[in-house]
Amino acid sequence: MSVEATKVNLLGLNRPQLEAFFTDLGEKKFRAGQILRWIHQRGVTDMDLMTDMSLALRQRLKAICVIEAPEVVYENTSADGTRKWVMRLQGGSSIETVFIPEDGRGTLCVSSQIGCSLDCSFCSTGKQGFNRNLSSAEIIGQLWIAARSFGDADISKQQRHITNIVFMGMGEPLLNFEPVVTACHLMMEDFAYGISKRRVTVSTSGLVPVIDQLGDVTDVSLAISLHAATDDLRSELVPVNKKYPIKSLLAACHRYLSKLPDKRKITIEYTLIAAVNDQPENATQLIELLRTLPCKVNLIPFNPFPGSHYRRPSRNATVRFQKILNEAGYVTTVRTTRGDDIDAACGQLVGRVEDRTKRSQRYIPLENVPDTA
Repeated sequence: MSVEATKVNLLGLNRPQLEAFFTDLGEKKFRAGQILRWIHQRGVTDMDLMTDMSLALRQRLKAICVIEAPEVVYENTSADGTRKWVMRLQGGSSIETVFIPEDGRGTLCVSSQIGCSLDCSFCSTGKQGFNRNLSSAEIIGQLWIAARSFGDADISKQQRHITNIVFMGMGEPLLNFEPVVTACHLMMEDFAYGISKRRVTVSTSGLVPVIDQLGDVTDVSLAISLHAATDDLRSELVPVNKKYPIKSLLAACHRYLSKLPDKRKITIEYTLIAAVNDQPENATQLIELLRTLPCKVNLIPFNPFPGSHYRRPSRNATVRFQKILNEAGYVTTVRTTRGDDIDAACGQLVGRVEDRTKRSQRYIPLENVPDTA
Protein backbone atom coordinates (compact mmCIF):
# COMPACT_ATOMS: atom_id res chain seq x y z
CA MET A 1 0.00 0.00 0.00
CA SER A 2 1.33 3.44 -0.96
CA VAL A 3 1.99 6.20 1.54
CA GLU A 4 -0.76 8.29 -0.10
CA ALA A 5 -3.27 5.48 0.37
CA THR A 6 -2.68 5.48 4.12
CA LYS A 7 -3.46 9.18 4.51
CA VAL A 8 -6.83 10.44 5.76
CA ASN A 9 -9.01 11.83 2.95
CA LEU A 10 -10.55 14.94 4.50
CA LEU A 11 -13.06 15.23 1.65
CA GLY A 12 -15.19 12.44 3.14
CA LEU A 13 -15.30 13.52 6.80
CA ASN A 14 -18.35 15.28 8.23
CA ARG A 15 -18.17 17.87 11.00
CA PRO A 16 -18.29 15.50 14.04
CA GLN A 17 -15.63 13.33 12.42
CA LEU A 18 -13.43 16.33 11.68
CA GLU A 19 -13.90 17.67 15.21
CA ALA A 20 -12.74 14.32 16.59
CA PHE A 21 -9.84 14.31 14.13
CA PHE A 22 -8.60 17.73 15.22
CA THR A 23 -9.14 16.95 18.90
CA ASP A 24 -6.89 13.92 18.49
CA LEU A 25 -4.28 16.25 16.99
CA GLY A 26 -4.51 18.50 20.04
CA GLU A 27 -6.29 21.23 18.05
CA LYS A 28 -9.52 23.12 18.78
CA LYS A 29 -12.81 21.79 17.34
CA PHE A 30 -13.44 24.98 15.34
CA ARG A 31 -10.76 23.82 12.88
CA ALA A 32 -13.39 21.45 11.52
CA GLY A 33 -15.53 24.34 10.31
CA GLN A 34 -12.52 26.01 8.70
CA ILE A 35 -11.59 22.89 6.75
CA LEU A 36 -15.19 22.27 5.68
CA ARG A 37 -15.49 25.78 4.26
CA TRP A 38 -12.20 25.55 2.39
CA ILE A 39 -13.00 22.20 0.83
CA HIS A 40 -16.73 22.34 0.14
CA GLN A 41 -17.57 26.04 -0.14
CA ARG A 42 -14.40 27.31 -1.80
CA GLY A 43 -13.31 24.16 -3.61
CA VAL A 44 -9.74 24.37 -2.28
CA THR A 45 -7.62 21.21 -2.10
CA ASP A 46 -4.21 22.86 -1.60
CA MET A 47 -3.63 23.15 2.13
CA ASP A 48 -1.01 25.85 1.55
CA LEU A 49 -3.89 28.15 0.55
CA MET A 50 -5.79 27.66 3.82
CA THR A 51 -4.37 30.80 5.32
CA ASP A 52 -6.57 31.01 8.43
CA MET A 53 -4.58 28.09 9.84
CA SER A 54 -0.98 28.32 11.02
CA LEU A 55 1.82 27.22 8.73
CA ALA A 56 2.80 24.54 11.25
CA LEU A 57 -0.70 23.04 11.23
CA ARG A 58 -0.87 23.12 7.44
CA GLN A 59 2.44 21.32 7.21
CA ARG A 60 1.26 18.74 9.70
CA LEU A 61 -1.97 18.16 7.77
CA LYS A 62 -0.09 17.75 4.50
CA ALA A 63 1.94 14.97 6.05
CA ILE A 64 -1.04 12.91 7.17
CA CYS A 65 -3.98 14.00 4.99
CA VAL A 66 -5.14 14.32 1.40
CA ILE A 67 -8.15 15.97 -0.22
CA GLU A 68 -8.97 13.77 -3.20
CA ALA A 69 -12.11 13.42 -5.32
CA PRO A 70 -12.73 10.79 -8.01
CA GLU A 71 -11.09 11.34 -11.40
CA VAL A 72 -13.40 12.65 -14.12
CA VAL A 73 -12.76 10.65 -17.29
CA TYR A 74 -15.83 11.75 -19.24
CA GLU A 75 -18.24 14.67 -19.09
CA ASN A 76 -20.99 15.48 -21.54
CA THR A 77 -24.08 17.64 -21.70
CA SER A 78 -27.26 16.52 -23.43
CA ALA A 79 -29.27 18.65 -25.78
CA ASP A 80 -31.86 19.02 -22.98
CA GLY A 81 -29.27 20.28 -20.48
CA THR A 82 -28.78 16.98 -18.65
CA ARG A 83 -25.14 16.51 -17.74
CA LYS A 84 -23.35 13.22 -17.09
CA TRP A 85 -19.97 12.47 -15.56
CA VAL A 86 -18.08 9.19 -15.62
CA MET A 87 -15.64 9.06 -12.71
CA ARG A 88 -12.83 6.57 -12.28
CA LEU A 89 -12.09 5.25 -8.81
CA GLN A 90 -9.19 3.40 -7.22
CA GLY A 91 -9.03 -0.07 -8.72
CA GLY A 92 -10.01 1.12 -12.20
CA SER A 93 -13.79 0.81 -11.95
CA SER A 94 -16.08 3.69 -12.85
CA ILE A 95 -19.30 5.24 -11.60
CA GLU A 96 -21.73 7.62 -13.24
CA THR A 97 -23.35 10.78 -11.90
CA VAL A 98 -26.11 12.76 -13.60
CA PHE A 99 -27.39 16.34 -13.22
CA ILE A 100 -30.97 17.02 -14.35
CA PRO A 101 -32.06 20.67 -14.78
CA GLU A 102 -35.73 21.50 -14.35
CA ASP A 103 -37.75 24.68 -13.91
CA GLY A 104 -36.59 26.26 -10.67
CA ARG A 105 -34.46 23.34 -9.53
CA GLY A 106 -31.49 21.18 -10.45
CA THR A 107 -31.21 17.60 -9.25
CA LEU A 108 -27.96 15.68 -8.91
CA CYS A 109 -28.35 11.90 -9.04
CA VAL A 110 -25.43 10.27 -7.21
CA SER A 111 -24.16 6.70 -7.02
CA SER A 112 -23.44 4.82 -3.80
CA GLN A 113 -21.87 1.59 -5.09
CA ILE A 114 -19.83 0.40 -8.06
CA GLY A 115 -22.48 -1.57 -9.87
CA CYS A 116 -25.44 -2.98 -7.97
CA SER A 117 -26.05 -6.27 -6.22
CA LEU A 118 -29.85 -6.48 -6.09
CA ASP A 119 -30.45 -7.39 -9.76
CA CYS A 120 -33.79 -5.65 -10.30
CA SER A 121 -34.99 -7.07 -13.59
CA PHE A 122 -35.74 -3.72 -15.29
CA CYS A 123 -32.48 -1.92 -14.43
CA SER A 124 -29.39 -2.14 -16.62
CA THR A 125 -27.09 -1.06 -13.75
CA GLY A 126 -27.72 -4.33 -11.94
CA LYS A 127 -26.87 -6.39 -15.01
CA GLN A 128 -23.20 -5.41 -14.94
CA GLY A 129 -22.51 -7.04 -11.59
CA PHE A 130 -21.20 -5.61 -8.35
CA ASN A 131 -17.73 -4.57 -7.25
CA ARG A 132 -17.74 -2.67 -3.96
CA ASN A 133 -19.23 0.09 -1.86
CA LEU A 134 -18.13 3.68 -2.33
CA SER A 135 -16.37 5.55 0.44
CA SER A 136 -17.93 8.72 1.83
CA ALA A 137 -15.26 10.71 -0.06
CA GLU A 138 -16.24 9.01 -3.32
CA ILE A 139 -19.91 9.79 -2.70
CA ILE A 140 -19.53 13.43 -1.65
CA GLY A 141 -16.85 13.80 -4.31
CA GLN A 142 -19.57 13.50 -6.95
CA LEU A 143 -21.30 16.59 -5.55
CA TRP A 144 -17.95 18.36 -5.09
CA ILE A 145 -17.07 17.79 -8.77
CA ALA A 146 -20.51 18.76 -10.06
CA ALA A 147 -20.66 21.94 -8.00
CA ARG A 148 -17.20 22.99 -9.19
CA SER A 149 -18.19 22.37 -12.81
CA PHE A 150 -20.99 24.93 -12.47
CA GLY A 151 -18.76 27.43 -10.73
CA ASP A 152 -20.61 26.99 -7.44
CA ALA A 153 -17.45 27.36 -5.40
CA ASP A 154 -19.33 29.71 -3.06
CA ILE A 155 -22.68 28.32 -1.95
CA SER A 156 -23.75 31.76 -0.74
CA LYS A 157 -24.45 32.66 -4.37
CA GLN A 158 -28.16 33.23 -4.91
CA GLN A 159 -28.27 31.21 -8.11
CA ARG A 160 -27.32 27.63 -7.34
CA HIS A 161 -27.45 25.02 -10.02
CA ILE A 162 -27.69 22.03 -7.67
CA THR A 163 -30.68 22.36 -5.35
CA ASN A 164 -31.60 18.70 -4.82
CA ILE A 165 -29.66 15.45 -4.29
CA VAL A 166 -31.10 12.00 -4.91
CA PHE A 167 -29.38 8.69 -4.17
CA MET A 168 -30.86 7.10 -7.28
CA GLY A 169 -27.69 6.39 -9.26
CA MET A 170 -25.72 3.17 -9.25
CA GLY A 171 -26.17 0.89 -6.25
CA GLU A 172 -28.48 0.30 -3.29
CA PRO A 173 -27.68 3.10 -0.80
CA LEU A 174 -28.77 1.21 2.30
CA LEU A 175 -26.29 -1.58 1.59
CA ASN A 176 -23.59 1.07 2.05
CA PHE A 177 -25.02 2.58 5.19
CA GLU A 178 -22.29 4.48 7.05
CA PRO A 179 -20.67 6.21 4.02
CA VAL A 180 -24.11 7.19 2.68
CA VAL A 181 -25.18 8.67 6.01
CA THR A 182 -21.87 10.54 6.35
CA ALA A 183 -22.29 11.97 2.85
CA CYS A 184 -25.88 13.00 3.61
CA HIS A 185 -24.71 14.90 6.68
CA LEU A 186 -22.10 16.71 4.58
CA MET A 187 -24.70 17.63 1.97
CA MET A 188 -26.89 19.19 4.68
CA GLU A 189 -24.01 20.72 6.66
CA ASP A 190 -24.18 24.54 6.88
CA PHE A 191 -20.37 24.75 6.67
CA ALA A 192 -20.48 22.67 3.47
CA TYR A 193 -23.43 22.66 1.02
CA GLY A 194 -26.35 23.58 3.27
CA ILE A 195 -28.93 21.62 1.29
CA SER A 196 -32.29 21.19 3.02
CA LYS A 197 -33.12 17.80 4.52
CA ARG A 198 -36.25 17.86 2.38
CA ARG A 199 -34.07 18.07 -0.72
CA VAL A 200 -31.74 15.18 0.06
CA THR A 201 -33.49 11.92 -0.84
CA VAL A 202 -32.27 8.39 -0.23
CA SER A 203 -33.93 5.79 -2.44
CA THR A 204 -34.08 2.14 -1.44
CA SER A 205 -35.43 -1.08 -2.89
CA GLY A 206 -36.78 -1.91 0.53
CA LEU A 207 -34.26 -3.12 3.13
CA VAL A 208 -36.66 -2.93 6.05
CA PRO A 209 -34.28 -3.15 9.07
CA VAL A 210 -31.93 -0.61 7.52
CA ILE A 211 -34.80 1.83 6.87
CA ASP A 212 -35.43 1.67 10.62
CA GLN A 213 -31.75 2.32 11.32
CA LEU A 214 -31.72 5.24 8.88
CA GLY A 215 -34.55 6.90 10.77
CA ASP A 216 -32.52 6.71 13.98
CA VAL A 217 -29.57 8.71 12.62
CA THR A 218 -30.88 11.16 10.01
CA ASP A 219 -34.03 12.87 8.74
CA VAL A 220 -33.39 12.96 5.01
CA SER A 221 -36.31 12.32 2.68
CA LEU A 222 -37.05 8.73 1.73
CA ALA A 223 -38.00 7.20 -1.62
CA ILE A 224 -39.13 3.62 -2.14
CA SER A 225 -38.54 1.74 -5.40
CA LEU A 226 -41.89 -0.05 -5.35
CA HIS A 227 -42.81 -0.77 -9.00
CA ALA A 228 -45.64 -3.16 -8.17
CA ALA A 229 -48.61 -3.36 -5.79
CA THR A 230 -48.62 -7.14 -5.26
CA ASP A 231 -45.93 -9.34 -3.79
CA ASP A 232 -45.99 -11.81 -6.68
CA LEU A 233 -45.22 -9.16 -9.30
CA ARG A 234 -42.85 -7.16 -7.14
CA SER A 235 -40.80 -10.26 -6.35
CA GLU A 236 -40.31 -10.73 -10.10
CA LEU A 237 -39.20 -7.13 -10.59
CA VAL A 238 -37.39 -6.52 -7.28
CA PRO A 239 -36.02 -9.83 -5.90
CA VAL A 240 -35.35 -8.44 -2.41
CA ASN A 241 -39.15 -8.35 -1.99
CA LYS A 242 -38.97 -12.10 -1.31
CA LYS A 243 -37.22 -11.29 1.96
CA TYR A 244 -39.01 -8.03 2.77
CA PRO A 245 -42.54 -8.19 1.32
CA ILE A 246 -44.67 -5.14 0.71
CA LYS A 247 -46.56 -5.21 4.02
CA SER A 248 -43.35 -5.08 6.07
CA LEU A 249 -41.91 -2.41 3.76
CA LEU A 250 -44.90 -0.09 4.15
CA ALA A 251 -44.81 -0.59 7.92
CA ALA A 252 -41.17 0.54 7.89
CA CYS A 253 -42.19 3.62 5.88
CA HIS A 254 -44.77 4.54 8.53
CA ARG A 255 -42.15 4.12 11.25
CA TYR A 256 -39.71 6.30 9.34
CA LEU A 257 -42.26 9.11 8.95
CA SER A 258 -43.13 8.91 12.64
CA LYS A 259 -39.52 9.76 13.53
CA LEU A 260 -39.36 12.92 11.41
CA PRO A 261 -39.78 16.27 13.19
CA ASP A 262 -41.97 17.63 10.39
CA LYS A 263 -44.76 16.44 8.13
CA ARG A 264 -43.39 14.81 5.02
CA LYS A 265 -44.34 12.28 2.39
CA ILE A 266 -42.60 9.18 1.10
CA THR A 267 -41.81 9.24 -2.62
CA ILE A 268 -43.04 6.09 -4.33
CA GLU A 269 -41.05 5.26 -7.45
CA TYR A 270 -42.97 3.18 -9.95
CA THR A 271 -41.36 2.14 -13.23
CA LEU A 272 -44.08 1.61 -15.83
CA ILE A 273 -43.42 -1.42 -18.04
CA ALA A 274 -45.67 -2.19 -20.99
CA ALA A 275 -48.10 -5.07 -20.36
CA VAL A 276 -46.44 -5.79 -17.01
CA ASN A 277 -47.59 -3.15 -14.52
CA ASP A 278 -49.11 -0.32 -16.60
CA GLN A 279 -52.74 -1.41 -16.77
CA PRO A 280 -55.73 0.27 -15.02
CA GLU A 281 -56.06 -2.64 -12.62
CA ASN A 282 -52.43 -2.09 -11.58
CA ALA A 283 -53.24 1.54 -10.81
CA THR A 284 -56.30 0.53 -8.79
CA GLN A 285 -54.22 -1.95 -6.78
CA LEU A 286 -51.63 0.76 -6.09
CA ILE A 287 -54.30 3.17 -4.89
CA GLU A 288 -55.64 0.63 -2.41
CA LEU A 289 -52.16 -0.33 -1.24
CA LEU A 290 -51.05 3.23 -0.48
CA ARG A 291 -54.28 4.62 0.97
CA THR A 292 -52.91 4.98 4.53
CA LEU A 293 -49.38 6.09 3.62
CA PRO A 294 -48.61 9.83 3.20
CA CYS A 295 -46.90 9.69 -0.17
CA LYS A 296 -46.49 11.06 -3.65
CA VAL A 297 -45.96 8.90 -6.72
CA ASN A 298 -43.26 9.30 -9.35
CA LEU A 299 -44.02 7.31 -12.51
CA ILE A 300 -40.97 6.34 -14.56
CA PRO A 301 -41.57 5.02 -18.08
CA PHE A 302 -39.21 2.10 -18.63
CA ASN A 303 -36.04 2.89 -20.55
CA PRO A 304 -35.15 -0.06 -22.81
CA PHE A 305 -31.59 -1.39 -22.80
CA PRO A 306 -29.85 -4.17 -24.75
CA GLY A 307 -30.76 -7.65 -23.58
CA SER A 308 -33.98 -6.65 -21.82
CA HIS A 309 -37.30 -8.17 -22.90
CA TYR A 310 -39.33 -5.36 -21.35
CA ARG A 311 -40.94 -2.60 -23.44
CA ARG A 312 -41.59 1.06 -22.81
CA PRO A 313 -45.27 1.84 -22.14
CA SER A 314 -47.23 3.86 -24.64
CA ARG A 315 -47.89 7.51 -23.93
CA ASN A 316 -51.61 6.75 -23.67
CA ALA A 317 -50.98 4.05 -21.06
CA THR A 318 -48.75 6.39 -19.05
CA VAL A 319 -51.25 9.27 -19.14
CA ARG A 320 -54.11 6.90 -18.25
CA PHE A 321 -52.19 5.49 -15.26
CA GLN A 322 -51.34 8.97 -14.01
CA LYS A 323 -54.94 10.16 -14.42
CA ILE A 324 -56.30 7.26 -12.35
CA LEU A 325 -53.91 8.07 -9.51
CA ASN A 326 -54.54 11.81 -9.71
CA GLU A 327 -58.30 11.31 -9.58
CA ALA A 328 -57.83 9.19 -6.46
CA GLY A 329 -56.09 12.13 -4.79
CA TYR A 330 -52.43 11.17 -5.22
CA VAL A 331 -49.92 13.77 -6.32
CA THR A 332 -48.49 11.92 -9.31
CA THR A 333 -45.73 13.06 -11.63
CA VAL A 334 -44.26 11.41 -14.69
CA ARG A 335 -40.48 11.50 -14.90
CA THR A 336 -39.62 12.91 -18.28
CA THR A 337 -36.94 10.93 -20.08
CA ARG A 338 -33.79 13.03 -19.98
CA GLY A 339 -30.30 12.59 -21.37
CA ASP A 340 -31.09 9.79 -23.81
CA ASP A 341 -28.49 11.07 -26.25
CA ILE A 342 -25.72 10.64 -23.63
CA ASP A 343 -27.08 7.43 -22.05
CA ALA A 344 -28.03 9.25 -18.86
CA ALA A 345 -31.66 8.11 -18.63
CA CYS A 346 -33.05 6.52 -15.48
CA GLY A 347 -32.00 2.89 -15.10
CA GLN A 348 -29.27 3.17 -17.71
CA LEU A 349 -26.25 4.03 -15.58
CA VAL A 350 -23.74 1.28 -16.09
CA GLY A 351 -20.29 2.76 -15.57
CA ARG A 352 -17.51 0.19 -15.82
CA VAL A 353 -16.91 -2.54 -13.29
CA GLU A 354 -13.50 -4.15 -13.24
CA ASP A 355 -11.69 -6.65 -11.01
CA ARG A 356 -14.82 -8.06 -9.41
CA THR A 357 -13.96 -10.49 -6.67
CA LYS A 358 -17.09 -12.49 -7.46
CA ARG A 359 -17.50 -12.14 -11.18
CA SER A 360 -20.33 -14.64 -11.42
CA GLN A 361 -22.40 -12.93 -8.72
CA ARG A 362 -24.96 -10.47 -10.01
CA TYR A 363 -27.00 -10.18 -6.88
CA ILE A 364 -26.64 -10.85 -3.21
CA PRO A 365 -28.42 -14.12 -2.35
CA LEU A 366 -31.42 -13.30 -0.22
CA GLU A 367 -30.03 -15.26 2.70
CA ASN A 368 -27.09 -12.81 2.74
CA VAL A 369 -29.22 -9.65 2.82
CA PRO A 370 -29.08 -8.32 6.39
CA ASP A 371 -31.82 -9.19 8.87
CA THR A 372 -30.54 -6.37 11.05
CA ALA A 373 -28.60 -3.29 10.17
